[in-house]
Amino acid sequence: MKKFIPLITLLVFLAGIGNTTAKGIYQSQTDFLNEVFAGDVPKPALIWITGERRKTATQILQHKPNRLRIRYWARATHSAWVLEEIGKERPITVGIVIKDGQIQQLRVLAFRESRGDEVRHDFFTRQFQQATLKADLQLSNSIDGISGATLSVRALRKLARLALYLDQQRQSQP
Repeated sequence: MKKFIPLITLLVFLAGIGNTTAKGIYQSQTDFLNEVFAGDVPKPALIWITGERRKTATQILQHKPNRLRIRYWARATHSAWVLEEIGKERPITVGIVIKDGQIQQLRVLAFRESRGDEVRHDFFTRQFQQATLKADLQLSNSIDGISGATLSVRALRKLARLALYLDQQRQSQP
């Protein structure tokens, strides 16, 4: 039995590594915004999530928003949003760029779950490009799921829909 203890210890250690590999910060908010706005980042603005906006955001997220206001960065018809949504247990931070009412780019900035981080890869996030928000608050693009990452996929879909909705609201503000 003594000769198996090092082997058992190694297996327990390797199993622990597998559970933490999905976590990571892939890009900071500052670096994301500098990239989006070519180093000339506009001052942040705020949109209040009250009244009808709160009802619609609740419908999109399937829970009440955890903030009364959301920060965004915009120049003309181009806006950037850094939003978070819980995957299974932890928040996923996503940067979303919208231009002329369409998603130009969606990028996972930080992933804190133990699994499901496949949503950060280009093969998945490219599906959101050119997506718009339909009248029923659904995305115009069909987004394929990823086996084993269902909750992460769902979180990114919600955030894409929310960003498109908030961008519409931003543009309709006086």
